Amino acid sequence: MQRVPIRLENVGIAVRDLEATIAFFTDLGLTVLGRDTVSGEWADTAVGLDGNHATIAMLQTPDGNGRLELFEYIHPDAIETEPTRPNEIGMHRVAFSVDDIDEALEIAARHGCHPLRGVATYGDAYKLTYVRGPSGIIVMLAQALNES
Repeated sequence: MQRVPIRLENVGIAVRDLEATIAFFTDLGLTVLGRDTVSGEWADTAVGLDGNHATIAMLQTPDGNGRLELFEYIHPDAIETEPTRPNEIGMHRVAFSVDDIDEALEIAARHGCHPLRGVATYGDAYKLTYVRGPSGIIVMLAQALNES
């Protein structure tokens, strides 16, 4: 059996406040590739929601390999849930490598986003932390150690 070529296109995240979420991720270094408002039969079919109407933004990491598609729903109303916890089944977190974790945490703090507990060191490989980002998104920040 021949496999179909596959690659990760993006990670989609529904957010409470699109502008605040864009500001958070662009301050961390992502860039906005585009913005749009989507609705219509094609959107209903693709997403599986009748009357689907959302404002979206596509963001990209500086290396061009990672993309986030952020959605703020106009209709149907967004459903508020409890913030995701690290041990829940389902969409868990989005992770980013950073050159300076302390600088990234300063940027996150300016947006009111703080680590769930603190910064850990994983062996001699990484300093890392989980941050509670906008709309309760868990964002992992990891700084590689001893890179040559």
